[in-house]
Amino acid sequence: MKNDNVFELKNPESIGHDLITGILRKGAKQLLAQALEAEINEFLIKFDGLKDNQGRKRVTRNGYLPEREIQTGIGQIPVKAPRIRDRKANNGSERIRFQSSILPPYLRRSKSMEELIPWLYLKGVSTGDFTQALSALVGKDAPGLSSATVSRLKSIWQDDYEKWQRRDLSNKRYAYIWADGIYCNVRMEERQCLLVIIGATEYGKKELIALEAGFRESELSWTQLLLNLKHRGLEKGPDLAVGDGALGFWKALSKVYDKTSWQRCWVHKTANVLNKLPKSIQPKAKEKLHEIWMASERKEAERHFDEFIQIYDAKYPKAVDCLKKDRDALLTFYDFPAEHWRHIRTTNPIESTFSTVRLRTNKVRSCFSSKTVLTMALKLCQCAENRWIKLHHPEKLSEVIRGVKFVNGIEEKRIAA
Repeated sequence: MKNDNVFELKNPESIGHDLITGILRKGAKQLLAQALEAEINEFLIKFDGLKDNQGRKRVTRNGYLPEREIQTGIGQIPVKAPRIRDRKANNGSERIRFQSSILPPYLRRSKSMEELIPWLYLKGVSTGDFTQALSALVGKDAPGLSSATVSRLKSIWQDDYEKWQRRDLSNKRYAYIWADGIYCNVRMEERQCLLVIIGATEYGKKELIALEAGFRESELSWTQLLLNLKHRGLEKGPDLAVGDGALGFWKALSKVYDKTSWQRCWVHKTANVLNKLPKSIQPKAKEKLHEIWMASERKEAERHFDEFIQIYDAKYPKAVDCLKKDRDALLTFYDFPAEHWRHIRTTNPIESTFSTVRLRTNKVRSCFSSKTVLTMALKLCQCAENRWIKLHHPEKLSEVIRGVKFVNGIEEKRIAA
């Protein structure tokens, strides 16, 4: 029996989507126009007292620039940018120009769309599929996002990467850095090794410092990278470097920044040790390793370290040797604030960010050039950088930079008191 109280839509999908999207676009157009009007009015007020030779207001409204469409996450938004007229006085003064900070010249798509493109590309959407994939979001046929447009964007990203590689670092100071080599598949070549360094500023913010292609993780490649950073102004080395067991990085670091302390990544070390043990005993061994780096003070960690050696040395000497050789470097974190231990015991900031790059290049084998991998990895990091977790208690970083001594994560003078 039919229920007369139920209202049925013949095609609910088309009605709901079109109405809501249309309302959003109309509202966005009005809000953008209002924001531009407020901006230019504020600009005109600044020069309200200026007069030309005939006593008229020198800076006045002069209509609008031709209408253009801005590509946003809710589709194409038409907009007209207001413009001014400068009745320049004949006194040699410089002409006054108005440039909107809301709507820069030649802007064709919003920042959110610029960030979306590299994410989609890295997630597996090919350049030929962008129009179809985005049509539901940005309107029919996704204008301006054809494969040719995306290819042009990639060339722009390569220029951005080259400029980023030459940026000045003289005003930077990093308390901690995380370094790792990330391997990716590239076209017609051996696996590409990306040398990555992320740093923590004195305010606790994580930043991508370096991203270069290297020959595996050789000492020469890391030395060239670190020297490049130094030549661009990063004279003062970090107080602590966190990395895996790649000898090339540590040898290069000792040459370029010889006063930097070393911290071996516990995630990498745990994996290396467990790989040398039978699978049947790996869970128990992992618990023992966990007890070491989760100990509240160095003496307790040393005791758990010795217990692991005593338990496994007789039957599995290779696993024990793997752990023993980096004993000091694995426990360096006890010389730094306890509030930062969760951040500096592993290279997780790099691993979590570049897992997307590795997944994408492994999935589509031999479809990337080395330049494409570098530029896309840079764009990924720039998109993700604002979402990286800041260091807890960043005020402690100033103490680290000043050279304050810490024992078991506590400031030395507080212990004495």
